[in-house]
Amino acid sequence: MKEAKNTDAQLKITEKQFQQQIIDLAKLCGWKEYHTWKSIHSPAGFPDLILVRDKDILAIEVKSERGKVTEAQWNWLEALGKTQVEVYIWRPLDWEDIVRCLQREELV
Repeated sequence: MKEAKNTDAQLKITEKQFQQQIIDLAKLCGWKEYHTWKSIHSPAGFPDLILVRDKDILAIEVKSERGKVTEAQWNWLEALGKTQVEVYIWRPLDWEDIVRCLQREELV
């Protein structure tokens, strides 16, 4: 029963709230973070978050559970994925994987 409530809460969280949760966790885990506050002058589709720690760089597109990835976002993720940058699309229900990734445990 409690698990269903968590899922309901995860489904209702906004992208902005979810992004802040990711940022908070990333900082606790020693990552430097960058996100554009106002994307009005940024290239369309650039990832929401860039995280850097040691030699690792993550490019993350943050989405609500029902959020859709645009073509411009896919294009950026694909281009960045051809480099040494790790690219992700993270949604609230991915939280356990997000924690493991930011703590740099191996994903299952």
